[in-house]
Amino acid sequence: MQTLHPSISSRLGWQRVCALKSLEVERGRAALVGSAQIALFLLADGTIRATCNRDPYCDAYVLSRGIVGSRGDVPTLSSPMHKQVFDLRTGTCLDTRGKEPARLRTWQARAVDGQVQLLWGSAS
Repeated sequence: MQTLHPSISSRLGWQRVCALKSLEVERGRAALVGSAQIALFLLADGTIRATCNRDPYCDAYVLSRGIVGSRGDVPTLSSPMHKQVFDLRTGTCLDTRGKEPARLRTWQARAVDGQVQLLWGSAS
């Protein structure tokens, strides 16, 4: 798995993470942003989603290897470890598989001039 290393400045705001061409549709990529591991996903509709790469149920940094899917119009990510399903828009766990509810940290992401950017310093 390719790890992407962005150039991050100390200011808050939109930060460049990688080239859009580094992402494949519905395949996750891991990026190191500052000291945070981020999982990036390019969806079939062109939307880019960003979550933390850490699976809250097993404490492993593996979510970039998860399975992208959907529930109705909700884009989802299934953990590759224990198959919990998360809403890629909000980070809410939709299927805890019998465990306590957990939520992923998410960031706003966009593509500008062929570059993926995160709204760094903010999270939902």
